[in-house]
Amino acid sequence: MKTSFLAKIYFSAIVNIILSMFVSVSAKEEINIITSFASETTVTFKTAFENKYPDIIVNIYKKKTNSGIKLIEKNQNNNTTDIFWASSPDAFEVLKEKGLLLQYKKKIPDIPKKLGLLPINDPSDFYKGFAVSGYGLIENTYYTKSLSLPPAKEWNDLKNPIYKNHIGMSSASRSGTTHLTVETVLQAKGWDKGWETWKEIAGNIKVITANSFAVPDGVNKGKFGIGIVIDYYALSLRALGFPISFTYPSLTTLVPASIAIIKDAPNKKAAKTFIDFILSDTGQKILLEDKICRLPVKPRVYIDTDKNFPNPFIDKTLGAKVKFDIKLSKNRYNVVNALFDVMITYNLDELKTAIHAIHTAEKFIKEDSNPQAKRLLQQARTLVAWTPVDSKKAAETNFNAIFTISRKKKSTPVFGRQAEIEKKWDLQIKENYAKAAQLAEESRWIQ
Repeated sequence: MKTSFLAKIYFSAIVNIILSMFVSVSAKEEINIITSFASETTVTFKTAFENKYPDIIVNIYKKKTNSGIKLIEKNQNNNTTDIFWASSPDAFEVLKEKGLLLQYKKKIPDIPKKLGLLPINDPSDFYKGFAVSGYGLIENTYYTKSLSLPPAKEWNDLKNPIYKNHIGMSSASRSGTTHLTVETVLQAKGWDKGWETWKEIAGNIKVITANSFAVPDGVNKGKFGIGIVIDYYALSLRALGFPISFTYPSLTTLVPASIAIIKDAPNKKAAKTFIDFILSDTGQKILLEDKICRLPVKPRVYIDTDKNFPNPFIDKTLGAKVKFDIKLSKNRYNVVNALFDVMITYNLDELKTAIHAIHTAEKFIKEDSNPQAKRLLQQARTLVAWTPVDSKKAAETNFNAIFTISRKKKSTPVFGRQAEIEKKWDLQIKENYAKAAQLAEESRWIQ
């Protein structure tokens, strides 16, 4: 009897221990985060946050910005995610306009309302800026010096034929940060001149990468010498000791990278705690770690940074020449992505052939050359520069809504009106590039 009694006590104790373990696990809250950020950022913040809040588990769902938007839209009637965390402010504007974000009105002290002319936080409290980012040129200094390539400082420098096959970038539709870079140049130079600039740069591109991460990786590994990237990719490689430099062109912009709570988030309280943590001094200082190197939105955390680390609150020239219009960017977001892919990504070989033919002809055609040769060369440039949509049309809501599918590759099927329009563009673009190459070639032989 005694043995049986003791056995019951032991059994009961074991059951209680097991039950307490289950209760402990089940008592943990969770946060489900959709983000485009690299693991160097997400894992670092997840670890630091879970160390401070051991009863909250952070689950990271890695998605490109466009894919993240589409996932939130798709699941809006059965939402299981809590936070959207990305660099692209127009992506947040898209979600805000569709009513897919939740207001979080808590004010965080010591964060300015604006950086220059641009608000750091959404004035309506649907998303909060946690860092600022600029766009520019990453360079492998060992690569460029070994090939005697001059340093590139401005977007126009990349049009120089000396950089043929030495440049890498991603596509506007594959990367939210690349989209912002493309949009920045369009706003800085104007729609037509902006697209002309991107096409001329593309004439020197070696590869359009599958994602934005592959650009700094390609530069660092010497696959190409110069890349078009968001600043923190380059700053982190430089901080880790690689032969990397980074330049902000004068025509660039600084925009907030943001974080927001998704509408109907199942874990609102934990989501707010995570945002508060990122905006705390502790979270802001994490941004300065060598493997992250993002620009915090709290001015006081820059106090111990290296003198070569950018400080937008002191250096007023950063992004000063371009007043970035987030709403304009949002209104033509899909159209810009579609145009970039049709005119550049999926017709890159044809574009490069045309640009290289023009560059070759320019070596022969001088100021006193045959006027007809100069006319042919100008016609070639006009054909390459042609864009099938003007800026007014691109910003029309109904027109922008047609381009709902972002192609991961050229063969990705599109349907309906989008397929019809893109096919028409594609045929004309191909014809223009082929004709431009032909005219450039002809201009050489009538000198």
